[in-house]
Amino acid sequence: MNLIRLTSCLSSLLCVISASPPNFVLLFADDLGFGDLGCFGHPSSLTPNLDRLAAGGLRFTDFYCTSPVCSPSRASLLTGRYQTRSGVYPGVLYPGSIGGLPLNETTIAEVLKPLGYATAAVGKWHLGLGANGTFLPTRQGFDQYLGIPYSHDMGPCHNLTCFPPDVKCFGFCDLGTVTVPLMHNEVIKQQPVDFLDLERAYSDFATNFIASSASKKQPFFLYYPSHHTHYPQYAGPGAAGHSLRGPFGDALMEMDNTIGNLMATLEQTGVINNTLVFFTSDNGPELMRRARGGSAGLLKCGKGTTYEGGMREPGIAYWPGTIKPGVTHEMASTLDILPTFAALAGAKLPPVMLDGVDMMDILFNQGKSKREAMMFYPVDPSEQYGLFAIRFGKYKAHFYTQGAAHSSSTPDPDCPAIATLKPHDPPLIFDLEDDPSENYPLSLKDQPHVQAVLEEIMRVKADFEATMVFGQSQVSKGTDPALEPCCNPECSPQPSCCHSDNHFPR
Repeated sequence: MNLIRLTSCLSSLLCVISASPPNFVLLFADDLGFGDLGCFGHPSSLTPNLDRLAAGGLRFTDFYCTSPVCSPSRASLLTGRYQTRSGVYPGVLYPGSIGGLPLNETTIAEVLKPLGYATAAVGKWHLGLGANGTFLPTRQGFDQYLGIPYSHDMGPCHNLTCFPPDVKCFGFCDLGTVTVPLMHNEVIKQQPVDFLDLERAYSDFATNFIASSASKKQPFFLYYPSHHTHYPQYAGPGAAGHSLRGPFGDALMEMDNTIGNLMATLEQTGVINNTLVFFTSDNGPELMRRARGGSAGLLKCGKGTTYEGGMREPGIAYWPGTIKPGVTHEMASTLDILPTFAALAGAKLPPVMLDGVDMMDILFNQGKSKREAMMFYPVDPSEQYGLFAIRFGKYKAHFYTQGAAHSSSTPDPDCPAIATLKPHDPPLIFDLEDDPSENYPLSLKDQPHVQAVLEEIMRVKADFEATMVFGQSQVSKGTDPALEPCCNPECSPQPSCCHSDNHFPR
């Protein structure tokens, strides 16, 4: 029987003493807004399983990703380092991208494997494919992988079925490239993917991994980066038509159903009391999709921007018997997950500059965060412009603001792409506790204390930028159509791109 005891160390920090190393389940939504979950205030979202995790665990109100788009955010999550260090910028990686998450970067899976952890990833990878599968999860510390290696809209979708019985996907997605493949480890199993059956396949894969690891009494790390609720939304028969929010709500419900299956498996295998489950999302909602794009709640703008709606996300930590139910207003980030998992497992940290801090005092004592500040880089970071914004304590300073096509359709004129790059000197400063919507910048003239805040922010900015060495841009290496994945002759159905001399991996 697993025995967990919480004791106070002489340093007053929490020590977790366990008869066996803890398991980790990392749940990562796609394009989910701060206001999209029922437990974060949405009136019509049906997310009973996530709501139960929030009610029985710790809910974060001030949790951040590191980028307002997919690939850079995922790089930071898995490495504990800002994307500018690893080179996963500007923008995102594509099916034929030459680059990817560099193999000399250390992922959470690679931190845990030396301690005997079983590791698996299921869902959206989006950190590169490369020649001969160079950048796939199986080359980055994961024993097993089932999923689409990039975003599921990165291939023609207008003739594909997204909802039963035969409702075609909304929109065209990316044309002029191969259809989206489903890969198992490094082999294409299906192309194009069957969206109606995809989540069932993911759920079965993930629950089997948990059950197998538990039966071997082997600690495990399961990473589930869901495609939901990214455009185009899809759902199988278990969720289609069952929500109150149309296609977006159905997709959200399908993800929630899978989470429910994972939790049930943790309970059935007897490992739930020795498992930390953490949920968050990669970036804010794609507001240009209107009702199909999600909600940032009361936060400003969404995907593609460095306003709060682009990078502030729901965060939930659940570990029954170890994490007390509650709400924390402490600042934390996806960067902090790697150091936290490493500390709990007793693993060595990578010998590189990390930007994350461990969250144990927040998780187990509902104590203070070790995080002094959060840095905001745009979609296309550069050494010329540096940081676009910094959150320091309850204050946020914007040095540059810019809208994004992803956040079009909102009535706020600061959000769409026509809101071009605008420098601010002195920066715009907001009190996020009083004004989380970033509507009312503080006046340096009328509020003298703001000057002292600005001086501290400038000190933090200078100290941070002195440590920042930009890695070679992986996205700027460009694309090669020959790298787009194409299935082997046994694949069914067989896409037109497949020929006897044109297999993957190459």
